[in-house]
Amino acid sequence: MPASFAYDHWCGLPNQRESVKFAAGHRGVTDAIGREGTNMGETSTLTRADLAESLNRHVGLSRAEAAALVESILDHMSDALERGENVKISSFGTFVLRDKTQRMGRNPKTGVEVPIEPRRVLTFRASQTMRDRVA
Repeated sequence: MPASFAYDHWCGLPNQRESVKFAAGHRGVTDAIGREGTNMGETSTLTRADLAESLNRHVGLSRAEAAALVESILDHMSDALERGENVKISSFGTFVLRDKTQRMGRNPKTGVEVPIEPRRVLTFRASQTMRDRVA
């Protein structure tokens, strides 16, 4: 990935805001999202709408452009995972597909052994930087 990229590279929007660029490693948006979080004791969830709103407020994209950018990034990630590729986001973590083999399990009510079919699972491994941030 180049040192910076324009949002329209990701979401395919008309080249209306060429000046809006994201520098690699730039923390402005992520810092802004972090400041908008809730109290430490509260449990909350960061949503697509929250990400789009933060892009709208702190980067200057319109609400529609911000929502399209978030959707486009998530679509790119989903498409890569569908193709069997891992998705690694520097300083954040890696989404990895793992194939689990068939194994024997046990019905907790009856104690009867039952085969658990092979399946593909999606795992996330946080980067050391992320683990240090949330510790």
